[in-house]
Amino acid sequence: MEWFENEEFWTDLFPYMFPAERFSAAADQVSEILALAQFKKKRVLDLCCGPGRHSVELARRGLAVTGVDRSSFLLKRARELAVEAQVRVEWVMDDMRRFKRPRAFDLACSLFTSFGYFKDEEDDLRVLRNVAESLTSGGVFVIDVLGKELLARRWENARYTEYPDGTVRVERPQLRGDWSRLRNDWTLIRKGRSKTFRFEHSIYSGRELKDRLLACGFDDAQLYGDLQGTAYGLDSPRLIAVARKV
Repeated sequence: MEWFENEEFWTDLFPYMFPAERFSAAADQVSEILALAQFKKKRVLDLCCGPGRHSVELARRGLAVTGVDRSSFLLKRARELAVEAQVRVEWVMDDMRRFKRPRAFDLACSLFTSFGYFKDEEDDLRVLRNVAESLTSGGVFVIDVLGKELLARRWENARYTEYPDGTVRVERPQLRGDWSRLRNDWTLIRKGRSKTFRFEHSIYSGRELKDRLLACGFDDAQLYGDLQGTAYGLDSPRLIAVARKV
């Protein structure tokens, strides 16, 4: 079983990956995404939508939203969020390597480093080709990941975080594959017990991500350092690519 197929990973880490402030930030982030993409159409794909924080906010704005994820637990939380917000979202349980709807969407989003999970890079390329094929002519893809440049500049061998409930999270990252993959061990310590989760994903520089987008069916790709559209550089907090189809 791959790490992302393990539902325990998502259920146990959910409070720490998706605290309340992450949900609160979704409204501003969606505004920034729509402005950055210069989006004025209707149909949106939220790929690896997780608990639906962006999908639901997009739907609140009257957009036709499809949220795709392979985790039944995360989709359950997404459905609950949509009911609470009284919005309609199409939720699809599927693997992003398989999901494809030719010319069905005007905008696609992949946010919060939800890209690069797979050991075989051809799987990443398949995802990009699926997205390109699923977009209409003039469609836009916004992808948000951790950039290799920032990771190299601010590398830490370990990180320690303490939460209000007393839980401690210890992160221990490792570089693999000649700086192509990042493996991370997260150990949660709570009530005198510890549990470790290991996950791994590919890391891309700005140029590497742009080259792959252009090779997989997109006609243009612009890089930014955040969702506000600032220039991408060594200190950029995120690597954002906005790729377009003619």
